[in-house]
Amino acid sequence: MGRERNQPIRVDAIERYLTRIGFVKPRVLSLQPLGQDAQEGRKDYGYGRPLRVTVRSDAGERTLVLRTMSPDPFGHDRRADRADAMVLSFDTFNDLPHHIRALHLGAFDDEDEMWSVESGEFFLLTDYVEGELYAHLLAESARAAHASDSDRSRVSALAHYLATLHIQRRPAAAYARHLRDTLGSGEGIFGLCDSYPSDCSEAPPERLREIERLAVDWRWKMKAMSHRSRSTHGDFHPFNLLFRDVDDFTVLDRSRGGVGDPADDVVCLAINFLFFALDQRGAFDGAMRDLWHHFFASYLAETGDRELLSVVAPYFAWRGLVLASPLWYPNLDSAVRARLLTLVERLLAGAAFDPDRVDEVLS
Repeated sequence: MGRERNQPIRVDAIERYLTRIGFVKPRVLSLQPLGQDAQEGRKDYGYGRPLRVTVRSDAGERTLVLRTMSPDPFGHDRRADRADAMVLSFDTFNDLPHHIRALHLGAFDDEDEMWSVESGEFFLLTDYVEGELYAHLLAESARAAHASDSDRSRVSALAHYLATLHIQRRPAAAYARHLRDTLGSGEGIFGLCDSYPSDCSEAPPERLREIERLAVDWRWKMKAMSHRSRSTHGDFHPFNLLFRDVDDFTVLDRSRGGVGDPADDVVCLAINFLFFALDQRGAFDGAMRDLWHHFFASYLAETGDRELLSVVAPYFAWRGLVLASPLWYPNLDSAVRARLLTLVERLLAGAAFDPDRVDEVLS
């Protein structure tokens, strides 16, 4: 989402905004797009161009610059990206000597009115739903030797949910952004590697460096696979799922733009079956292994997406680095941490992935 580059910024909206921030009886005398020949007068200009604004008020005449952003392919394709850039500018311009001063930070509403948002932290208000975290249900089930009918029904419901979500195609450019963020963002592989303490015996810096290198190779392998671009949840793990009944659940905290490869969502959930078994039983067996097989079988039967099995490596790396992290799971047994990182390394190095033969890359 974003305002079009040629969408006009109205003079009357600027004048009302200036009044709200303390100008007395402001009148815009001229708008001039910077970087182009000056055009005098009170003409409206499009969104995305910096505008020189000459205004007269009771305090006299003053010249300002109104800066906006339009979507672009350099990390500003989402509204959140452009908000980030503007907030960062507001927070840093005035700390640098001889830099132009940032005076106010604001946003346009749907009626093209301008409102200040410069102070404080952002918040999000959502509704509230009842339910039990799927993570709690899995922790209980992980102690069992076999999955119950309820366990299987919940997994069937989740597989169907993802299969339905992943029908929705998304733009190729969004897939490239997704791959880039999977690796290079603060929440991605690079950010996670940075979060590991240098004295972590299972993940010394040279091991993490090699994981990063292999992940970059996967990015280039997958750049030609933009036909896989789909709507996604982006963080489909058991702490983001609330169940009321086996087929009645609510999903929390959609992340990372809601677009990417279906393998991201599938791996994000599946690796937790493995993790809960290793953490509680020390081996990938019992109910969690049953659910692993049931989940993959259900999802693949409904989607027919066998290609997914060839692109799981970077997503196992990403989610595996989270689960093996001393920051997120400080009390995890070192042997489990090591096995997760071994899985990451083997898949990134090119080992074939078959959910029915996972022990070959896990042991």
